[in-house]
Amino acid sequence: MKVTYLLIILFLATACQKRNESATPSLMKYDEKFRPQYHFTPPTQWMNDPNGMVFYEGEYHLFYQHYPDSNVWGPMHWGHAVSEDMVNWEHLPIALYPDTLGYIFSGSAVIDWKNTSGLGTADNPPMVAIYTYHDPVGAEAGRNDFQTQGIAFSLDKGRSWTKYEGNPVLANPGIIDFRDPKVSWDEANERWIMILAVLDHVNIYTSPDLIRWEFQSEFGHTIGGHGGVWECPDLFSLMDQYGDEKWVILLSINPGGPQGGSATQYFVGDFDGTVFTPADSVTRWIDYGADNYAGVTWADIPEIDGRRLFLGWMSNWQYANVVPTYEWRSAMTIPRELSLHKSETGYLLQSKPVPELETLMGEAIVSHESTMDLSAESYLVELTNVQGQSLDITFSNEQGERLVVKLTADRLVIDRTKSGDTSFSEDFAAIHEAPLGGVSVSDIQIYMDRSSAEVFVNYGAVVMTDLIFPTTPYTKVSVSASEVKLSLTPMASIWR
Repeated sequence: MKVTYLLIILFLATACQKRNESATPSLMKYDEKFRPQYHFTPPTQWMNDPNGMVFYEGEYHLFYQHYPDSNVWGPMHWGHAVSEDMVNWEHLPIALYPDTLGYIFSGSAVIDWKNTSGLGTADNPPMVAIYTYHDPVGAEAGRNDFQTQGIAFSLDKGRSWTKYEGNPVLANPGIIDFRDPKVSWDEANERWIMILAVLDHVNIYTSPDLIRWEFQSEFGHTIGGHGGVWECPDLFSLMDQYGDEKWVILLSINPGGPQGGSATQYFVGDFDGTVFTPADSVTRWIDYGADNYAGVTWADIPEIDGRRLFLGWMSNWQYANVVPTYEWRSAMTIPRELSLHKSETGYLLQSKPVPELETLMGEAIVSHESTMDLSAESYLVELTNVQGQSLDITFSNEQGERLVVKLTADRLVIDRTKSGDTSFSEDFAAIHEAPLGGVSVSDIQIYMDRSSAEVFVNYGAVVMTDLIFPTTPYTKVSVSASEVKLSLTPMASIWR
């Protein structure tokens, strides 16, 4: 059985590589029904978690969980794309293929500037990917050590990769879910930090060289949501509005999110390089919609920039494999900048769209009327002068389909029960709610694409992201409130 499995893996890797090398993504139209026009999507087939997000020599690298032979989840590879602005993307060949140690699950990437690993040189530091190996044979046999951590390195800006000959670099101690390493450099202690998802909590490890790892601490046994498996952690520091430094852990969970399926929670506290201590025991969500999962932040953003930049997978495991797209499956959220705000109720992590998106924006059409015609399939709708009013924002088409965004005194609501095609999953046609948490609403931004709506209250104080599949594009937007200023800005396609 083992020999057969190895032969299959090697055959698949060779076949995928040959097919990928002969592909010409630039010739594709990227214009299929429901294909987002300003969100990242793979050229074809399946995509889920963003992986290995790192900035190097003017390029944002996005790797992602990818199965190049089907539009549903399967043996995982790392797809790859680069961008100079997080908006316009160039597809590159698959970076990492399954091998004899298993599939290539989620992970991260860093630039080893000091060449601590010895995998590059001082003049040409390596880009190092740290990822989970998932051995399907061991999983099927019922073993509990089938997930381990491996590394690979690139010396040519991520265009080609060599797997470390001593993989795995972190063995499994006997835990079924042991995955998704996020690695960063700890300047104060001059060592690497890894935060790793371990069943329903996280472990923290340190290393001098990305190869030898030592366990330091764990976090999460008695805090946060525990309705499902913990995945895709992240650990980083942010300054609050008063200039005080705090540390943030992002942690995705499936199931157990506020809408019943996948979602990403976060914790704020202190970190001494070894132990994370939360500031409180409250569970908070980075996005209260149904479709923002497994999001992490880019590594190695230059200090002159200083932003903490985030991207999530725009789907939900409740229905990700069956949404009505076929040439490709799944998109990423728009990129967002994270900021930390101290309030009377604790620390709040806010996210707002990055200004680079403005390069896609056409001329805004401003109206003081309650209804506007929609002249584009991809656009930004903005409402100002809301002044805390309760209101409905309704997007509709001639088929009677409608998406309703509601604002009440204490809730933001998305009603997609009649938004279009919902037949593919009994979980999809739903009403989703988010608490405003005392936020006095002044502005609402809604980024609409062919199959998604991302709602930002007060430029990111409260956020909801939901997929939608209208059978024909929405043609009107209406607002049920007086004196609200309504504007519509068309968004250009990134694929043309």
